[in-house]
Amino acid sequence: MATVTKAALAKYLADQMGFPKARALEAVDLLFQAMADSIVQGNRIEIRGLGSWEVKETKEKAHARNPSTGERVFVPARRKVMFKPGKILKDVLSQPLVAPEAPSQTAPEGSGEANAP
Repeated sequence: MATVTKAALAKYLADQMGFPKARALEAVDLLFQAMADSIVQGNRIEIRGLGSWEVKETKEKAHARNPSTGERVFVPARRKVMFKPGKILKDVLSQPLVAPEAPSQTAPEGSGEANAP
């Protein structure tokens, strides 16, 4: 799996739309900034086919434990961003992975084993 960067997205946009790369990077930056600003304000973002982002508030946890030391720690309430994939994305990702082909039962050529019945 590869990591797709903002620059790679801008290059793809430039190639597909015929924009100069600098202009495409501005468009990608502007889109991501608008999305981030909207999420910080607590708004829900929905892009049909891709998914939705929304802010959820967590409760404080007075008796959480540090997994390294086992010490009890207080975790304050906070906000976090949740992503929920859309139906199209969910359907594509839920397809079973293609299994590798099983090795054949015949011996490879030159192995010295006979394939005769």
